This record gives sequence, C-alpha cells and structure tokens, in this order.
Amino acid sequence: MRKHAAYALACAALAALAGCFDEPEPAYKTVPAEARAYLQEKGFSDFAAAAAGLDPKVVDYINLDRNALTNLDGVAAFTGLKWLRLNENKLSSLPDLTSLSSLRRIYLRDNKFTEVPEALKDLPSLTDVELSGNPIAEVPEWLAKKRLEFLSLTRTHVKALPADLSAWKGMKALQLGELEMSAEEMARIRKALPDVAIVF
Repeated sequence: MRKHAAYALACAALAALAGCFDEPEPAYKTVPAEARAYLQEKGFSDFAAAAAGLDPKVVDYINLDRNALTNLDGVAAFTGLKWLRLNENKLSSLPDLTSLSSLRRIYLRDNKFTEVPEALKDLPSLTDVELSGNPIAEVPEWLAKKRLEFLSLTRTHVKALPADLSAWKGMKALQLGELEMSAEEMARIRKALPDVAIVF
C-alpha cells in the first residue's frame, strides 16, 4: 500500500507535465464535438456493436473505457482516428491497425495483454502508449525505436528495458512504477534518459 501511495504522489507531481495518461485538456479541446464518441461504461463486448451508427470519416476520438471488449474488429475503418481509449476492458490482442496512420494516443490500461501488441509497430503518428496493469514481461526492441512522448508500463511484469533507449531521449514522461526492477537497471535508464521525467 505504501509503495502504491508513493507512486500516486509521484504521478500527481507529474500531472501537469504528463497528465498521468488522462486526456490533456488543450489537446481534447482541439477535437470538434461531432468528432468525439463517448462510449465508456456501456457494457460493450464487441467493437462493431459499440461503433454502430458512428461515421468513420468523421470520428477521431473514441472513449471505450470500462467496457467488456474482447476484440476491435472494425476499428481499421476509422482512418482519421487520433485518440483511442480502451482502458479497463478484456483485450488480449489488437487487429491490424496500419490504416490508422493518424493515431497518436492509445490507452490500453488494465486489459489482458501478455506482450506489447505488435499492431502498434507500424503506427507512424503514435506518441502516447498506456500499457499499465497488463501482464507484460518484455519491452520489444521495436517499441524502443519509436519516438514516443509518453509511455506507461506501471504495474506490469517488466524488469528491464531494451539496451538502446536513444530514440526516447526526447520523451516527456516514462512511467515505470511498481515494477520489480533492480537499482542497477533504474540507474541505467536514468543515465540513458537524463532529460525525461521518469517515475519508478
């Protein structure tokens, strides 16, 4: 409990900088009201059912937090999507997302991913990835080559990051709270990313 409280305080301290992976208000206001889809807490288990009635040519923000989603079949049609919130669902994999070339933020906290979804690999606009609370044990080399701004791996099973972290030097915030990570590994990460706000 004490460790969790310490992490919460550290997260609060970074809130102005990183938003702790809640939608930053200025960015949120850039999305026109007609382009936002609020579908959280509706009991959806299927993306196609959740997205029924949405115009994939118009929508660029979808909030599907706290549903019961097991798949995202059909999401590839939303080619203008920039923000996708999928926290607290039952997802263990993602479909091909290569058509979502404008996607910047994807929030996958508290799902069932056992590895970083490879579907994120070919998203050229991606800046924010939220993966906390998933039983992920390894961070793939390809993720460390993406020029991200925000990444959260809090409450995962990750014990070490890839050797080369040079692509992350411009990152704004890296959340590694509540991990079984050695002091040596934490020191290595801090040395590699001296200008990044890091929460251990």
